[in-house]
Amino acid sequence: MKSNQRGVAIVEFALIAIVFFTVLLGIMDFGRLLFTWNSAAEATRVGARVSVVCDKGASRVLAEMQKFIPITGANLQVDWYDGSGNISASCDSTSCAGVAVSVKGLTITPISPVGWIGFSALTVPDFSTYLPREIMGQDPGSNTVCS
Repeated sequence: MKSNQRGVAIVEFALIAIVFFTVLLGIMDFGRLLFTWNSAAEATRVGARVSVVCDKGASRVLAEMQKFIPITGANLQVDWYDGSGNISASCDSTSCAGVAVSVKGLTITPISPVGWIGFSALTVPDFSTYLPREIMGQDPGSNTVCS
């Protein structure tokens, strides 16, 4: 009877291992998605903070936000608002009332086999943070806080 059962344990392990590792990698993907989601929320907060304290400039904001998440200029939107609440491209540190920084279109590539069922990329929700203007580009103790 034993000769008929040879290799059964390996076959059973192979069948169970496929399911186990698929679930394990799926849990890891979900964790990565939540981590990226949280990082995107924190990056927009930092980006808005840098925008209202430093001079206008998306490159500085992008550099600070890239410390949290791997984004490009295509994922970043910085809107400056004038005193009446309208988006303005011409306001400066004396006339801007606030800034809104948004992260849009961010995706992560899954490591689990969910790609087999059509999920080639997992989309992170869009985030936006608005902060009112502070002392843009100035610090009471020094000439600039953003150098």
